[in-house]
Amino acid sequence: MTVRTLFAILLVGLGLFGGAARAQTCDRSGEAWSGQAFANAVSVYSLEWAPFGQAEMGWGAYVPLLQHELRTDCGPTTPDFAAALAQWQGRYALTATGVFDQATFGVLKGVLQERRPFVMARTRDECPDPPPLPELGYLSAEEEHADRLTRLLRRDTLAAYRDMVAAARRDVAETRANPELLQIFSGFRDPEADAARCAEQRNCDGVRRAVCSPHRTGAAVDLFVGQLEGFEVDSTAPAARLALTRGATYRWLVANAGRFGFVPYLYEPWHWEFVGRPGG
Repeated sequence: MTVRTLFAILLVGLGLFGGAARAQTCDRSGEAWSGQAFANAVSVYSLEWAPFGQAEMGWGAYVPLLQHELRTDCGPTTPDFAAALAQWQGRYALTATGVFDQATFGVLKGVLQERRPFVMARTRDECPDPPPLPELGYLSAEEEHADRLTRLLRRDTLAAYRDMVAAARRDVAETRANPELLQIFSGFRDPEADAARCAEQRNCDGVRRAVCSPHRTGAAVDLFVGQLEGFEVDSTAPAARLALTRGATYRWLVANAGRFGFVPYLYEPWHWEFVGRPGG
């Protein structure tokens, strides 16, 4: 075993990306991918970049969604992750290096954005109309997060959300023990009020808030998936987003939300959009 492989396994053993037990099952690709594993082990913490216009260090916040796309549970410091990444890169006509880079991230971002009908409408310069009021249903008090007050969701979205939360509480001890988790702090937002708010706060940049927001559809939900002390529940600070993506509740959503018809927004761990139940 090379020094590089030992270094990668040491990082896994720290428990930051899956724990020591996983290191025993994620080096089956062996020496062929040890160099790539070492490169990923370094860059996952040290890459200096600004994928959404804000300076970030490392790419740990995007690991759960990338693992889901690669169909692997192996951490980014392991040879098996590198091998799976190379296969995925080849599938999308990238050079199959097995090393995470900004071109790989660009494809990941595009793949996930294409699953959001709202985003596809915006690429056509369309802004979807809000649903008629009879198509909106009220959340219960237990479904609303205390930090914000939201009231309405599209009825099909609300039904799917309730099914998803019930499943999460059955499956995840953390979620079951904390009723605050998966509460909604933003659902349907009146388009005129939302546009006025982003103009007033001068953050209509399409990343943090947009003049035409997906929340106008009644099918977008901002879910409480945790909170880093000292930050708002929807803070876009890199440290805050990274902390949320390490939680068991968020990782369950990554693995299971699609079964209920929800797709993620890569930049905001709390933001999910209902696109219809599979086969529905």
